[in-house]
Amino acid sequence: MIKEALLQRPLRRGYVQCTACEHWCAIAPGEAGKCGVRRNLDGSLKLVIYGKAVAVNVDPVEKKPLFHFLPAQSIFSIGTVGCNFRCRFCQNWEISQFRDFDPNDPRLGYDLPPEQVIAICRQRGIPMVALTYNEPAVFFEYAYDTCRLAHDAGILTAFVSSGFETKQALDLIAPYLDAINVDLKSFNDRFYREICGGRLQPVLRNIEYIWRETDIWIEVTTLVIPGLNDSDAELRDAAQFLVEISPDIPWHLTAFHPNYRMLDRPSTPTSTLIRAYEIAQEAGLRYVYVGNVLDHTRESTYCPICGTLLIERAGYRVRVLWSQPGVCHRCGYRIPGVWTSEDRAGAKSQTTQHRASGDEGR
Repeated sequence: MIKEALLQRPLRRGYVQCTACEHWCAIAPGEAGKCGVRRNLDGSLKLVIYGKAVAVNVDPVEKKPLFHFLPAQSIFSIGTVGCNFRCRFCQNWEISQFRDFDPNDPRLGYDLPPEQVIAICRQRGIPMVALTYNEPAVFFEYAYDTCRLAHDAGILTAFVSSGFETKQALDLIAPYLDAINVDLKSFNDRFYREICGGRLQPVLRNIEYIWRETDIWIEVTTLVIPGLNDSDAELRDAAQFLVEISPDIPWHLTAFHPNYRMLDRPSTPTSTLIRAYEIAQEAGLRYVYVGNVLDHTRESTYCPICGTLLIERAGYRVRVLWSQPGVCHRCGYRIPGVWTSEDRAGAKSQTTQHRASGDEGR
């Protein structure tokens, strides 16, 4: 289905500008933006894969990864073709890097309109929907309508994103988006430009903006790639950036495995992830996790005050140990996050208390 884009503005000579992401593509008549799926048809920007899902699964929410968002629950995950980045290491490149458009091409996926997504979640008792696998900003109108209907139905929503959205896109989706995991792919702008086809600064701005100015719960993921973004200095700078926003932002440090156009790099050694984990903790982050490897100790959630194990994880096997969601059963400390479907508005309240009492970042 083809649908008029919500995020666009007209330019001269029949061009139209997409305002969904920070590429700000100025698109000629008949052409597409960098994502391949937002096209100028007759002087107006259209999303040409609205309601076309190419990847659909019921996942554990921890797979997103979201560790402070309804743990041990299922999430209905949807993705389309297209992406605004060109990451050479993309694990979903078959769909994200798809650029050909023929409305009859079966590779575009199958019809799954927002109303059907919500109906499936209700029928199967699935409490959450994730817009994931590729970049949700490129299928924004599909994501927006899905999140809006989910919100009305009491179903929580999440983006898994590169964090390259415009502020306009974030502000539009914010009332209906409950959580987001942002890929902080590197703390080096050259990495973004040469390996991903993007820029670092908008991602940093959006991480801070989402945490400080919205009610969206945010977690951050960095794929640690040997020889490219795994130096102590870069990891320390990234950790310090996050700490200065809030030490309560969860940071997932995940192992790279060769894929797509980056087959010449080795997989990330577990020792590198342990070193990154320690650097992040030394910087002051309270909730640091490793991923894509089995590490029972560093996948689990602990109380930052008394050290009590609160959520035990071994891969996607999750055991929640507290008696009251989000509250340490030993010392009573409240762990920031969305622990029940009613928690969204208070997800960052613990951080607000820290800031008010002057001990933010300790």
